[in-house]
Amino acid sequence: QVQFVESGGGLVQPGGSLRLSCAFSRSIFSINIMGWYRRAPGKQRELVAHITSGGNTYYIDPVKGRFTISRDNAKNTVYLQMNSLKPEDTAVYYCNTYPPRVEYWGQGTQVTVSS
Repeated sequence: QVQFVESGGGLVQPGGSLRLSCAFSRSIFSINIMGWYRRAPGKQRELVAHITSGGNTYYIDPVKGRFTISRDNAKNTVYLQMNSLKPEDTAVYYCNTYPPRVEYWGQGTQVTVSS
């Protein structure tokens, strides 16, 4: 089964940082847009950021200036650097194509921001 595998989550205090990684079992070189998504408790999954194969990025307003998405096609990996984390960033984070493909959803990685 082809899937993305997310890692790097954990418990962090407000103001802290985490770097999430997303590995794919095959080349992402041909995937134009890769995205990071999150599902907070009691809410629907939402797009957080995406990046094109050319390096153009998009962020939702709540994370602008704090999160940075990047990709390494040679390693078939996408990253999400998260700085100045807030309690409202608490969620399970997933990566997928943009728009997402149902068959590519992985388990996600839990990020909890709490003092």
